[in-house]
Amino acid sequence: MIGTDTRKTFVDHLYHTLQDKGIRTYKDDEEIKKGKKINDELIRSIQDSKFYIVVFSKDYASSSWCLEELVKILECQKTNEHTAYPLFYDVEPTEVRQQSGPVGEAFSKHEKEEAAEKWREALKEAADLAGWELKKTADGHEAKLIKIIVKEILPELRYINSSVDEKLVGMETRVKDVLSLIETGADDVRMIGIKGMGGGGKTTLARAIFDQISFRFEGKSFVENVREVSKASLSGLTSLQHKVLSDVLNDQNINISSVYDGKHMLKRRMSGRKVLVVLDDVDHMNQLEALAGESTWFKKGSRIIITTRYEQVLVAHHVKLIRNVNLLSDQEAISLFSRYAFAREIPVPGYEKLSGQVVRYAAGLPLTIKVLGSFLCGKDESEWIDAIERLKTIPLEETLKRLELSYIDLEDDCKEIFLHLACMLKGYKKKAAIEALESCGFHARNGLRVLEQKSLITINNYERVDMHDHIEEMGRDIVRRSRPANKHSRLWKEDEIEDILINDLGTEATIGMKIHMSKLNPEIMKGLRKMKELKFLDINASVEDFYSNQETDKLISNFLNALGFLCCNWKFNKVSPYFPDSLQYLCWDRYPFRSLPQTFRANNLVALKMTRSKMVQFWEGSESKVLNKLRILDLSDSSMLRTLDLGLTPNLETLTLEGCKALVELSESICMSKHLKSVKLDRCLFLEKLPKDLGQLECLEELNLLSTMIKHLPDSISKLKHLRFLRLYDSPFLEQLPEDLGLLECLEELNLSYTKIKHLPDSICMLKHLKSLNLLGCRWLEKLPEDLGRLECLERIDLSYTKIKNLPNSICMLKHLKSLRLFRCGSLEKLPEDLSRLECLKSKSLPDSICILKHRKFLKLYDCSLIEKLPEDLGQFSKI
Repeated sequence: MIGTDTRKTFVDHLYHTLQDKGIRTYKDDEEIKKGKKINDELIRSIQDSKFYIVVFSKDYASSSWCLEELVKILECQKTNEHTAYPLFYDVEPTEVRQQSGPVGEAFSKHEKEEAAEKWREALKEAADLAGWELKKTADGHEAKLIKIIVKEILPELRYINSSVDEKLVGMETRVKDVLSLIETGADDVRMIGIKGMGGGGKTTLARAIFDQISFRFEGKSFVENVREVSKASLSGLTSLQHKVLSDVLNDQNINISSVYDGKHMLKRRMSGRKVLVVLDDVDHMNQLEALAGESTWFKKGSRIIITTRYEQVLVAHHVKLIRNVNLLSDQEAISLFSRYAFAREIPVPGYEKLSGQVVRYAAGLPLTIKVLGSFLCGKDESEWIDAIERLKTIPLEETLKRLELSYIDLEDDCKEIFLHLACMLKGYKKKAAIEALESCGFHARNGLRVLEQKSLITINNYERVDMHDHIEEMGRDIVRRSRPANKHSRLWKEDEIEDILINDLGTEATIGMKIHMSKLNPEIMKGLRKMKELKFLDINASVEDFYSNQETDKLISNFLNALGFLCCNWKFNKVSPYFPDSLQYLCWDRYPFRSLPQTFRANNLVALKMTRSKMVQFWEGSESKVLNKLRILDLSDSSMLRTLDLGLTPNLETLTLEGCKALVELSESICMSKHLKSVKLDRCLFLEKLPKDLGQLECLEELNLLSTMIKHLPDSISKLKHLRFLRLYDSPFLEQLPEDLGLLECLEELNLSYTKIKHLPDSICMLKHLKSLNLLGCRWLEKLPEDLGRLECLERIDLSYTKIKNLPNSICMLKHLKSLRLFRCGSLEKLPEDLSRLECLKSKSLPDSICILKHRKFLKLYDCSLIEKLPEDLGQFSKI
């Protein structure tokens, strides 16, 4: 925390308030030991800090000391571990940015100093960061601003530390206890059971063990949520079998036709390697029989760890090594709670007794402790007392009720987001969840962050939204309180959905529904017509999933008639409405019809996702309703789609048509969608050309054309001033680029891998924001532009499998270059003499192609601390 003329007033008050809250805080005149260089001590304290608050005042810029600190802070800010916040005390952000007014007067004394320009850039950069203004944030009230700052900083500190806290609280002794059963050095197959109540830390313990010992095995797989996944769909068990095999064998192309087939494949292929497999949250014998039937499936030395709430499941599977997960001791519970409530090891002074009372109600359950700690973080004493009074009214055995306190404290928007996640969106990719939530009008990004800070959700290693099953059940229980089921705001249970729709009991209370159609009678879909407020509909099935007997044709006919279709020619019947007009998010994987129903106005539709569908057009015949609100359209892998009238989607922002193998052209009407930011046409194998006026898409940021038949890009593409990503990977007919490609001033990534590009236009050297240039497999490419060194932001170049003969000398000017790949460059004759000037290059090996340079007499590798190996054929340098 730095400031000059505010050091003894505002900064001092803020400093002591943060200290009182248990946040270790540095001022630039504090904790610097006498007898040492102040600069060294201060730099160390800056590097050790997670957050910086830079207090800009009228006299701030007069201090070269403060300006140097600011430069160092902004250097640290560029990493993910540090965050800087500007606080504009008695100056405006524009005055700091432009060095005008009192800031300009203060800075004027440095005009002739060598570091002046560097300091100017630092002030500009800092002024653009998100922070606080005394005038606007707190109407000029200093005490109010300090309270706001503390309230915002505390959850951030807790959030940063949350990824490691559980492993550090009470985990070490539990890990050692289970490891004593595992004995990785023993040459036998062992199945180890970890049992305990929900929320007691079984998964955390299993993950800690997995992370600690997995490197000792030839293959590994951590299978989460076995219970939930196995019951989510008919293919649940086979998907789990696929995960184990694909993880262990590192092969995603494994095909499993049935559980029986999966068992035999596991038995056959697991016997060849020593594996570590964790099966998390098992609740039935059939899951273990499908995933780890017998010890004889596995090679000696393998270990299978099973977590469950039910000891009888382990006993029935003849698991003899079982450990119970003990709940946290009082001391461990206080420590974990303090990390979430105070971002430190122990309660802050004055809150010891209150913390003990809260922890007692958590009954030693880590999950409950985390949620209650997150809930109370940043609250004052009166709010703590109120929360404890509410906890007293909840019986100790009612875990869900205690968790609900955190839900009650949420803003209305976050409450609705949480219920959507708990009932329908758990397991979604984070990006897809954001799209779905934003389509329904929620502030998704902020909402997810708040829920993550409060420990109600997590984003797992696969970037999917996850939550503990207790928290999920708590959310679903809140929705179920509305009775009967047709009054629920969200529907996800298949039996309830079937009953409501078959008996035409739908109501306006329902705003969201997720259906697994494979278990539903096709006649029921007409029941949607009474759900006039339905905004979210996600159907995951194909028509074929409904049928499994000899009456297939009859059922298909009934299904189509129920939806208002005439089976003979796939046309809609105008009488029966199908989709409610209120829909904002509509997702139906394998949608079986060629267009949307005529009765559907779609005037509120924001996102339409119909992957693997039979769609050929939006509307049947001459119908041409404009989809004014549609922002997201995904028809990926729709095999019958040949073209699409995008003139009906004037406000479209994201267009995804990946894998539409029948798509031969992109209609000129796309140029009417002026708001398009992303166009993905990967794997459109017969797509030959793009609209000549594509350059009219002035907002376009991403254009993906992987694996197409594109022969050339339209000249107008150079008008895409906001384009950041241009990917043409594996487009084998692309031979040349527009000469003025360098006009794409915002381009950051250019991927031309495996194209027939023979030369790059000289104008490419004008792409000053380009970070990645991928020319892998461009076998006709022989040289690069001489001025390539002008690409001042370039970080990665891949020239592998090209006919490049030499690198331009200017490449040595690329001071940010981190990766230069030259694998199998058989024509390479020489490397630039000054290649060592590339200070950021993180090479760990020399390219094999260097061995072609047989006439070299000297090979000098100065200060190459990252080099781990040399090429095998280096001995061919006979003259070295």
